[in-house]
Parts: sequence; structure tokens; C-alpha cells
Amino acid sequence: MMYADFLDPSSRAFWLRIGMALVCGAIIGFERQLRGKPAGIRTCILICLGTCVFTGLSAVCPGNAIDPTRVLGQIVTGVGFLGAGVIIAKEGAVTGVTTAAIIWTLAGIGATIGVGRLSSALMVTIVIVMVLLGVEFLETTFRRLRCGVHARRTVNRDPL
Repeated sequence: MMYADFLDPSSRAFWLRIGMALVCGAIIGFERQLRGKPAGIRTCILICLGTCVFTGLSAVCPGNAIDPTRVLGQIVTGVGFLGAGVIIAKEGAVTGVTTAAIIWTLAGIGATIGVGRLSSALMVTIVIVMVLLGVEFLETTFRRLRCGVHARRTVNRDPL
């Protein structure tokens, strides 16, 4: 795929990347939406799609002064800021860290799509959903994992 085709809506490359960003964002977003998390289907699709577009644009900008790696660095910083906005600390408990990590990894998936690595992006998406579902399964199977880090400190233990 040529990068110049990425900007042409009549090209196959354009729709493959846009479609893959939609699919990958929707897969992760669907899992988050089912659990009632703040970053649902729309948010996940938009993060993945936006990062894909910015990465693709950085590769086709004319001139020698353009460095696509700087664009990636700015995406990581900007998305990290967005993710930080969903983290909440209240009474010693921190929530939203997984959602922040999802936002960050969605940007990685979008960037992967933006540079044309569609199958890699799909595999990473599948791995992320497997991690989310696998840990959920472990938490429901093993009661102690459900307590979380903060709750373990306050669990009363019998001396014997």
C-alpha cells in the first residue's frame, strides 16, 4: 500500500485502514461497553481512527522537515493526557487505570493501522480482549483476586 493512497477516499488503501480502525476500536469498545466502562464503543473507535489518521498523515506530509516519529511521540503524549483524565483517586482507591491503559493501547493499534500493519493491529486487538476477558474470568473464579490491591491491606486476618 502506498501512503499517498491513504488520503484518497476512492482508494482501497483508504477504506482498508479506516475499516480496520473501526473494527479494532469496536471490538475493544464493545467489551468495555458491556462492562459499563467510561470508554465505550464510540470512544474506542474514535481513538483508534484518529490515531490512524494522524499517523497516516505524518507519513505523507511533503518535505524533509517532517519526522513521522515525532508525530508518534506527540500522539503517545496526547493520548497519555487523555487517559490520565479518566483516572480518579478517591479515599485511597484509584479507579480508571484500566480504561486509561485501554485508551493508550488503542492509540498504539491506530498507529499500527496508520503505518499499514493491519494484521498486526488485529492480532493486538485480539490479545487485548483476551487479557481483559481472561483477567475477568480469573477474578470471578478466584475470590482473592476480586479484592484488589487496596482491599487486601484491610482484610482482617485471624491470628490462627
